[in-house]
Amino acid sequence: MISARRRLQAASGSAVLAAALLLAVAAWADRHYPPDLSRLERLSSAVLDRDGRPLRGYLSADGFLRLPVRAAEVDPRYLEMLIAYEDKRFRDHPGVDPLALLRALGQAVAAGRIVSGASTLTMQTAKLLEPRPRTLRSKLIEMARAIQLERRFSKDRILSMYLTLAPFGGNREGVEAAARYSFGHGAAHLSLAEAALLVALPQAPTRLRPDRHPEAARAARDKVLARVAERLDLPEEELRKIRAEPLAPISGALPFAAPHLADRLSANGSAGGAIETTIDGALQRALEALARDEAHRLGPKTGLAILVVENEVLVEKGGRRIAAYLGSSDFGDGGRQGQVDLISAVRSPGSTLKPALYALAFQRGLLHPATLMNDVPTQFGGYAPGNFMKRHFGEVTAAEALQLSLNVPAVAVLDRLGPVSVTERLRRAGLDLRFGMPDARPGLALALGGVGVTLEGLVRLYAALADDGRLRPLRALKGDAATDTTEVEDEPLFGAAARWQVGEILRGVRPPEGYFPDPRRARARHIAFKTGTSYGFRDAWALGYTPRHTVGVWVGRPDGTPNPGRYGANTAAPLLFQVFDHLGESPAAPPPAPDGALVAAGTA
Repeated sequence: MISARRRLQAASGSAVLAAALLLAVAAWADRHYPPDLSRLERLSSAVLDRDGRPLRGYLSADGFLRLPVRAAEVDPRYLEMLIAYEDKRFRDHPGVDPLALLRALGQAVAAGRIVSGASTLTMQTAKLLEPRPRTLRSKLIEMARAIQLERRFSKDRILSMYLTLAPFGGNREGVEAAARYSFGHGAAHLSLAEAALLVALPQAPTRLRPDRHPEAARAARDKVLARVAERLDLPEEELRKIRAEPLAPISGALPFAAPHLADRLSANGSAGGAIETTIDGALQRALEALARDEAHRLGPKTGLAILVVENEVLVEKGGRRIAAYLGSSDFGDGGRQGQVDLISAVRSPGSTLKPALYALAFQRGLLHPATLMNDVPTQFGGYAPGNFMKRHFGEVTAAEALQLSLNVPAVAVLDRLGPVSVTERLRRAGLDLRFGMPDARPGLALALGGVGVTLEGLVRLYAALADDGRLRPLRALKGDAATDTTEVEDEPLFGAAARWQVGEILRGVRPPEGYFPDPRRARARHIAFKTGTSYGFRDAWALGYTPRHTVGVWVGRPDGTPNPGRYGANTAAPLLFQVFDHLGESPAAPPPAPDGALVAAGTA
C-alpha cells in the first residue's frame, strides 16, 4: 500500500515537473519566437473623395490593396455574421477550439475524408500573418501560433488583425479594402447582403469572385445568410428581400481619379491607410471626361489643367477646400506629358494679374471704374506696350479698359502703383511670384505677364476677390480646415468696395464666342471672369468666380513651346464656362454693393 502511494506521488511529481517543463518551453518559445506581425505593417493607401469613395489606390510594398481597420470601426452586424459563421466560440476558446477539433475528427473518420475544418478565427489569423503550405505540420504551427496570439493580444486586437489581412479576391486584402473598392464606402456601414458576401469571400476568394463567378458568389452569400438568419433574428420575408439584392461588382479594375493630387497626398501619408479628401468625386470624374474630350479637340501635344475651389471658409483663418483637381487632361498621355502636374507649374500669367492691379488702384483711390483713361501708343521710359489685337481704343473708362484687357491702361495703373510696391504687397499676402533671377527687380512688364506664377496661386488670388480679400491656402484633406493653423494676413489684400467694383466689371465681360450650350444659364450665375495669354501663345488662361466657387483653367504645351492661335478667350474661356455648367449652381442675384462702394462700374 505504501509502495503504491509512493509510486502515485512519484508519478504525480513527474507529471507536475513535465507540465512545468512544457510551460517553460512554451514561455521560452513564445519569448524567442514571437509571432511575425510584419504583414500588418505593409499597408497600402487609398485616397478617398469627400463621400468616402476611392479616387485612387496604392499597393502595399508586397503588392496588395491592404487597408488597416479595427474591429470597433466595422459594422457590428458583419462581425456578428462572421463570428456566427466562422467561429461561434471565438470569444471563449484559447485560440484552438477543442470541440471543433473533435467534431472535425469525427466527421473525417465517419466519411473517410475531411468534411469540415476546425480552424478558429485566431488560427486563420496566424495563417494570414505567416502563410505556409497546407500541410499537417503547418496546421500544428498555426495552432501553436494561435495560442501564442491569444496570450499576447485581446480578442478584439486579434479580430482586427484578421479584418486587415483576410483575402477577398485578386490583390484585395482586408474588409476595409474590399468594401471601399467594391461598394464605394467603408466597412463601418454595410447592408446585410454586403456583409454576407464579405463573410463568404475569404472561404475561396478566387472561386467566389463575383466578377468572374457570379452564381457561385451568390450561392455562397445566400448560404451565409441562411446559417446566420436565426442568430440575427431575420424573418423569412426580409431574408427573401436580401437574397434578391444584386451582387456587388467586385472586380479587378481600380479607380484612377485625381492622380496628381493623390500622388501628392499619398507621398505625405506614406504610413498607409485611407486618406480622406475634399474632392467632389462625381465632379472630378465629370471634369476628367470633359478634359479628355477637350484635349482631343485641341490636338496633340496640347495639355490643360483645371482647379476648382469652394470659396467658403469654415473656420477663422482657415483655408479653402479644393473640389476638383486636374493636373493634366490625361495622366497616361505621354505625348502631352500627362504626368506633369500643370497646376503647380510656374508659367507666365499673361493678363490675369490685371484685376488685382485695378483692385489695388481702386482701393487706394487712384482710380474709379468710371475714370477716363487713354489707350494710345505710350512710352513708359524705354517700355512701349502694345495691345493684343494690335489696335488702340482711345479714350475709355477704367472699367472698359479692364473688360477689354487693354495693355497700355494696365501698365499705366501699375506705373502709378509702383511695380516693386505691388510685388511686395502680393508676396506679403501670400502669392508666390517668380522673376527668374533671385535678384531681379520687378518692372512694368508685370502687368502683362512678365513674372512666373502657378495656376494654384492665381486661383487663390481670384478666390480672394470672390470672397473676403485674403489669399487663403487651398486645402485638399478632409477635416484639415478644422485644425488649420496657417497664418493668414489679418489685413485683407482687397477691401470690400474694391472687390465689388472689380467683380461688377468682370461680370460684365462678354461670354466667350462659340459658347452655346446654355449661355443664359451661365449668365444667370453671374460669372466674373478674366482671360490671359502669355507671350508667343505659350499659355492660355481663364480665371472665374461666383460667390460659391472659383475656377482656374490653363491650356498650353507643357514643354513651353508656342501654340499659335490658342489664346485665353478662344481656348481657355469656353472650357471655364463648361466647368461652371458642371458645378450646377442655382441662378442667383449678383452681390449687392457694400457700404461705401462707388457705384457705376461701367460696362463695355
